[in-house]
Amino acid sequence: MVKPKDNPSTSQQDNSALQRGLFLHNDDFNTFDFVIKTLIEVCNHEPEQAEQCALVTHFKGKCNVKTGDYHEMKPMCDEMTLLGLTVTIDFL
Repeated sequence: MVKPKDNPSTSQQDNSALQRGLFLHNDDFNTFDFVIKTLIEVCNHEPEQAEQCALVTHFKGKCNVKTGDYHEMKPMCDEMTLLGLTVTIDFL
């Protein structure tokens, strides 16, 4: 059996260029109003989008609130963490 070769263009790809998601995790401390306000201010969400993300986070445990590259997500993640929200940056 012939083993397929790795594609060098994908196996040596720069990880910083890959799309990431900023995930908001549910907690028992922050109010819906605070989470919605933070999503509007930090992630530039429209009010309806922020409310939907807050509800998805509450019922599903987490929600991808923003997509982009790492350098775009990191400042948002840091700011939301400083505000007391639980957020992570993960590959999509």
